[in-house]
Amino acid sequence: MTHPSLSPTDLAQKIDHTLLKSTLTLTELEKLCREALEFQFKTVCIPPTWVKDGVKLLQGSRVGTITVVGFPLGYSDAASKALEARIAIEQGASEIDMVLNVSFLKNARYTELEADVATVAHACGPIPLKVIIETAYLTDDEKVKAALIAEKAGAQFVKTSTGFATGVPVTGATLADIELLRKTLKPETKIKASGGVRDLAMAYDLIRAGADRLGTSSGVSILAGLKVDGGY
Repeated sequence: MTHPSLSPTDLAQKIDHTLLKSTLTLTELEKLCREALEFQFKTVCIPPTWVKDGVKLLQGSRVGTITVVGFPLGYSDAASKALEARIAIEQGASEIDMVLNVSFLKNARYTELEADVATVAHACGPIPLKVIIETAYLTDDEKVKAALIAEKAGAQFVKTSTGFATGVPVTGATLADIELLRKTLKPETKIKASGGVRDLAMAYDLIRAGADRLGTSSGVSILAGLKVDGGY
C-alpha cells in the first residue's frame, strides 16, 4: 500500500517512535534511539527520567526527544506539570506531551482546565505542547470541548490518547476521532493520533483523516508493511 503524496521518508517524519512502559531499560532505550536514527523518525517519545539519556544518544541528529508530563492520568496540578515540563526542556526535550485533567472536564470545571493547560503552555515557551485528551473516556461533545480548551490555552497539538486507558473497548486513536478533531480545530492546530497505530494501512488512513503526527511503538514494523498485534 502506498500514499500518493507520502514517501516512506515522509511517513517516518510523522512518527513519534514511542517507549513509555514502566519497565524500560537502558538497553531498550538504546535500541529505540538506534531505530529512530536508522529510519529517521521525527522523534522518540520517552519517560521524563530518561530525557537526558535520549538526548545524548540522539546528539547531532535531526531526531527530537519528546517526553510526557502528568502522565498517564493527568491528575497532577498545573504547577507540578509545569515544573515537569521546565525540567524536561532544560534537559533537552524538544516537545512536551501533557495529559489533560479528564476529571475536571467530566465535572465541567472548564476554567480550571484551561488554566491547567495554559500554565504548562507558558512553561513550554516556544517548545511545542501537545495535550492528550484521552478520547477513550470521552463523548464526542466532550472531545470537542477538550480540544477547543486545549487550543485556546495555547497547545500546538491535540493528541488522542496515552495508550494507558482501561475499561474501555478502544484505548487508542480512531479515524472517527481524528475526523472530529480536524473538523473542530483551527487549521494551524495539529493533531497527534496515538495508541493502536500498528500497521501501514491504519497509519495512512489516520493521516488522510487529518493526523499530522502518529505516536506508536510499531514504527519500524509499519514502515516494513507489517501488522503488529500488541504494543502502544
